[in-house]
Amino acid sequence: MWRSAASRLSDAAILLRMRDDSLPLAGLLVVDLTRVLAGPYCTRLLADMGARVIKIERPGAGDETRINVHQLEPGRTDQSSYFTRVNAGKESVAVDLSSPDGRQVVLDLARHADVFIENFAPGVVGRLGLDYPAVSAVKPDIIYCSISGFGQTGPWRHRQAFAHITNAISGLMHLEQGDEANPRASNLQAADMLAATHASTAILGALWRRGRTGKGAHLDVSMLESLVASDSVTFASVLNGGAEHGNPRPGMMVHKIRERYLAFQIAGGTAIWLRLVGVMEHPELAQDPRFKTSDGRRQNWRALREILGKWLDGFPSVDVALEVLEKARVPCAPVLYPAEVIASPHLAERGFFPSLPHPGRGSVRVTASPYHLDGKPVQPQRPAAYRVGEHTRDVLASLLGYSDERVVALLASKAIEAP
Repeated sequence: MWRSAASRLSDAAILLRMRDDSLPLAGLLVVDLTRVLAGPYCTRLLADMGARVIKIERPGAGDETRINVHQLEPGRTDQSSYFTRVNAGKESVAVDLSSPDGRQVVLDLARHADVFIENFAPGVVGRLGLDYPAVSAVKPDIIYCSISGFGQTGPWRHRQAFAHITNAISGLMHLEQGDEANPRASNLQAADMLAATHASTAILGALWRRGRTGKGAHLDVSMLESLVASDSVTFASVLNGGAEHGNPRPGMMVHKIRERYLAFQIAGGTAIWLRLVGVMEHPELAQDPRFKTSDGRRQNWRALREILGKWLDGFPSVDVALEVLEKARVPCAPVLYPAEVIASPHLAERGFFPSLPHPGRGSVRVTASPYHLDGKPVQPQRPAAYRVGEHTRDVLASLLGYSDERVVALLASKAIEAP
C-alpha cells in the first residue's frame, strides 16, 4: 500500500533512533553496489560497527545469494540463510542499473555517501557510468572501494572471480594437496572473506586520511592478493630462493582415535616439543639426531609423524588424549562438526550466534562480527532486508528528498522497484 511522505519520514526517524550512536561508525553512510560474498561481507562488517549501509539490489531477483541453500521460509526462494547472514544490518534499495534514471538514483545516493563499494568485474562500473571518476565527480571526497578477483589492472583482471578459481591460481590449492592424489576444492571461502576484511581495513584507513586531509580515495582490493598475502611460510620462502612448505605441514598433525579425530601440533617453539616427549615418556626422542632441532623435525616429519601416531593409537579415546595433552600444555583440539561448534558453551558465552527477527519464521540465527567492543559482542543492528527493494521508498524520500510524484514515475518506468 502506498503511504504518504510524512508517514515514511516518521518511519525513517524511528529507524534512526534505533541506531546505536555509541558504535564507532555511527553516522557513516555506505552505498553498497556489491553481491555474493566478498563485497557484502565487507559491508556487513561496516554495518555491524554502526554504518548505515544502503544495499543496491537488482529488481526482481536481487542478490544472487538470496537463491541459495537452506531457504528459511517454505514456498519462497529468496530467503536463504546465506543471504540473511551476510546482509544483516543493511537497507535494500532496488535499482535497475541498465536504466539511466536508475543510475541517476545511485549517483544521488553517492552525493550523500562517505563510502561507495562495488565488486563487479573490472570495467563494468565504467560502462554503467558509476566508476570512480563518475562518483567522485558528484562527491569529491568519496572513499570508493573496488573489490575484484585479480585487481583492476594486470593481464588476469578479466578472469572470472570465484573463490575456487582464485584458490587454484593462487598456488595454495597446490600446497594444500599434500599426500592426496589430486588437488581438491575447499569449503573455506578464504579468498572472499580475506578480501572483505582487507577491504574494510583499507576503507577505515582511507577515512582516517580523509579526516586529516579532506582527500577521497580509490581502493583496489584483489581477492588473489589477499589470499597470497595470508600464506604464512611458502611465499616468503620461495620469493627468497627457498623451498615450498605445503602439506603435510611439519609439526601439525590430525590423527584418528577410534571414531573421532584429534588435531595437535609441536610446531611453534622448542618448549612444546620437549613437553610432548616428556608426557610420552620418551625423552630419548629429544636427543635423536633426526629430531633434535626444529629443522631436523621439519625434514624428518614423516618419520616423526609415524612415531607420534603409534603413541596416539594407545589412547582409548580422543577425550583421554586431549586431557593428557592439555595437561602437558601441548596445543590440541578435537575435530568438531559444525553442529558441535554451534552448541559449544564457549561461543554461547561470547554471543557469537545472535538471533534476529524474521517475518517468515519468527527469528533467524546468524554469526556476529568476530570481535568484541568494550566487552560486548558486535552483532547486527537489524535483520537483512526481507524483500528486494524493501527500503526503496523510504530511502528515496527521507535521504534524497524525492517527491511522491518522482518516486511514482521511477516505479512506473521500472528504474526502481519496491514491494
